[in-house]
Order: sequence, then structure tokens, then C-alpha cells
Amino acid sequence: MWFVNRKILKRLCCIIFDAMYAEKVNSMMGEQKERFRILMVSDFFYPNFGGVENHIYYLAQCLIKLGHKVVVMTHAYGNRSGVRYMTGGLKVYYIPWTPFVMQNTLPTFYGTLPIIRTILVREKISLVHGHQAFSTLCHEALMHARTMGYKAVFTDHSLYGFSDVGSIHMNKVLQFTLADVTQAICVSHTSKENTVLRSGLLPEKVFVIPNAVDTAMFKPAAKRLSRDEIVIVVISRLVYRKGADLLVEVIPEVCRLYPFVRFIVGGDGPKRVRLEEMREKHSLQDRVEMLGAVPHAQVRSVLVSGHIFLNSSLTEAFCIAILEAASCGLLTVSTRVGGVPEVLPDDMIVLAEPDPGDMVHAIKKAISILPMIDPQVMHNRMKGLYDWHDVAKRTEIVYDRALKCTNQSLLERLSRYLSCGSWAGKLFCLVMIIDFLLWRLLQLWQPAERIEEVPDFTMFHDEDCSRP
Repeated sequence: MWFVNRKILKRLCCIIFDAMYAEKVNSMMGEQKERFRILMVSDFFYPNFGGVENHIYYLAQCLIKLGHKVVVMTHAYGNRSGVRYMTGGLKVYYIPWTPFVMQNTLPTFYGTLPIIRTILVREKISLVHGHQAFSTLCHEALMHARTMGYKAVFTDHSLYGFSDVGSIHMNKVLQFTLADVTQAICVSHTSKENTVLRSGLLPEKVFVIPNAVDTAMFKPAAKRLSRDEIVIVVISRLVYRKGADLLVEVIPEVCRLYPFVRFIVGGDGPKRVRLEEMREKHSLQDRVEMLGAVPHAQVRSVLVSGHIFLNSSLTEAFCIAILEAASCGLLTVSTRVGGVPEVLPDDMIVLAEPDPGDMVHAIKKAISILPMIDPQVMHNRMKGLYDWHDVAKRTEIVYDRALKCTNQSLLERLSRYLSCGSWAGKLFCLVMIIDFLLWRLLQLWQPAERIEEVPDFTMFHDEDCSRP
């Protein structure tokens, strides 16, 4: 009888041990499933189209599929205001702020504090991630987040100069924002050097994580194009910074040298008039096709109709359009500026100085090596080089490092702002003190306990985090 009881007791101990082990494993899996609760903030998001918008969307989708909670905050676009849900359960707050200029909201310093605080509390956010130095909303959100004790990460997507009035002003604003940011991300090594020089941020706080491309969306054409007629594709905003003035000089010369070359120009902007005038002046209506603004969903169909992709940017931190073109199997000709030389291997791109003569020479070289280019091989190489899932994994490391940073008191934070300049430092300190007092007033007027926390919205996710 005692022997039977011992067997039963042993069996019960095994069952209890297995249950405890299973509970521990489940709790560990639950902790890994949702480690970060991120609020991404920028003035640039869908339905607007661009590199920053795509970066935020694809990164958010991959982070959600890795088990994190991601919420996006941007300004209202037309009648798109309030809360919207996108693919994968991505929640977007379109706050009722209207764009002031170039899709940026009017700087208010403290006007966005109440709504940002409400979103942070409602969504139980642990980290705020701002995108793009151009974005007014990004700067204000990072400022308020640090005032309330949240960790802040900033991603810089552009390059700036040091001599013109606009760059000097923007660099000072960036120095103010990054004086107290927890960690920063740049999309290329050139961008990192530029950001460190402009903001005075410590290099060890800046990480380099490149952009990526959705290779499932950007595939080569099923049938290889004939080379009887060479088609050069340009898809870009037609503005000065994107080198639209260079195109005005390059296109007529290439058309003169190569009667079998045709251009397709997609994009819109203030410089479109110059391109239209160039086409009329040189009677190139049948060889230069102007498409106007191209929705992102139709970019692939435009790319696969060409052999060469031409990028004439005068400054570029990292050009996602080059990745999309290479993924579609196009040979790229680009200006050697900013972080562009870091984007593709030498056998997939022909670089030129931002000079009309050098660019024409680069197009000549590209036409000569075009028979050696296999679009499908190029596409397969892009699959291995760039992946949004890898970008999300590397961003996780930055988030983890940011959340492990120690919290600092107001006085410790103010000392950082004082180092921004004899006059600017004092002004920055005054701005932050007022922000701190307004936050304390909001806490008294509307305690966090009175703000209702929203339940998390979860969905089943497939393995491909880059597919919209």
C-alpha cells in the first residue's frame, strides 16, 4: 500500500513540476511577445507618399509581427482625421492639425502637449520614435516625451548643409531636439557623420540602420525587354534638391547622342515647368514622356518598362528609389552624393558627379554594359542585401538600449541644453522649464488615472512582414 502511495505521490510531483515549467515557459514567451510599446511620430505618413512614409509603414509592420505594439501619430490629411487602422492592426492617430507648408504643421511648441500626453497614457507607450528633421510634429513630440520621462529615439532621413540660412536654422533646431534624445538612428554612414556634426550628438549614441525594399512588390518584368530601344526611367519629386535642373541639361544631350534612347519621367513639383519647356524647345515630345505624380502602387509598373534608372539628386542620405529600381532589375545611374555610394555594389550602379557632362558620360557607360545585366539575378541579389525584417531586428537593439538608459532629473537634462550655446542654451532651458510646468499643470487638471487606457488590438500575422 505504501509502495502504491509512493508511486502516486511521485506521479503527482511530476505533474506539478510539468505544470510549473509550462507556466514559466508561457510567461517567458508572453514577455518576448510584447517587449516594446512604440509611438512613431512624423508629419510624413500615408496617404502622402515618399521615402519617410514607406520607412515608417514597413518598419511598423515588421515590429508588429515581431510582437511589439506600434502606434503612429501624424497630422490630419484632408478629411482623414481621428483614429484609423491599417494592415496588421497598425493604429494611426491623425490629430486635427492641418499642414502649414510642405506637409509640416505650424510650430506651436506647447499646443500638442495635451494630445500627445493623452495618446502616451491611453496606449501605455514606453518609447517615442520620431522621424525626419523636417517634421515639426516630430520635434515637439520628442520634446514632450522627454519632459514626461519617456525614452526617445530619433531617425534622421536627410542631409543638410552648414552655410545657407535654412540649414543654419534647421541645425540649431536639431541641436535642441537631440540634446536630450536617448538614441539616434541614421540611414547611412554619411548621414551619421552629417548628423553628429550638425547636432553635437555623441557618435556612440548614433546607430546606422539602412532602409530596405519590399522585393515581393518590386519584381522584374516576366519577359525581358528588347534593347532595340533603350528606355531611361526617372521617378522623383521635381524639385531643386532632386536635381531637376540637371535633367534639363542631360536629357537633350543624351537624346542627341543616342537616337534610340527614350525617357520616362514620373513625378511632380515646381521644376516640372522647366522640363516641359525643355521638351518643347528641343522637340522631344515623342522621346520624353511626362507622367506627372505616380502613386506608389504604380511605381513598379513604370520601372519595369525601362532598362536604366536615373537619379540626379544633389543631396541624398539614402535613396529608396534606387533600391526599388534595382529590385526591378534596372541598372542605376546616379550622382555621387551623400550616402548614395553606400546603397548598391559597384557592378549594379554607375556613379557620376552632379555635373551634366559627367552624367552624360555615366549614361554612355551604362548603355555599354547593359547587355551584361540580368534583371532576375539583380533582383535575387537585392533579396539578400536588403530586408525590412532585418531592419526591424536592428531597430529592436536600439530600442532595448534606449530603455536601459537611466532616467535623469530635470536639472541634469537642463545642463545638456545649456551646452547648446551662450544664448541659445538659455533659451532652450527656458522652453523646457515652461514645458515641464505645463506638464505638471496638466497632471493636476487631468490626472493620468482619469485617462482611459485602450485595449490592445492584436491580429494574426504571417511571416512576410514587408508585404502591405
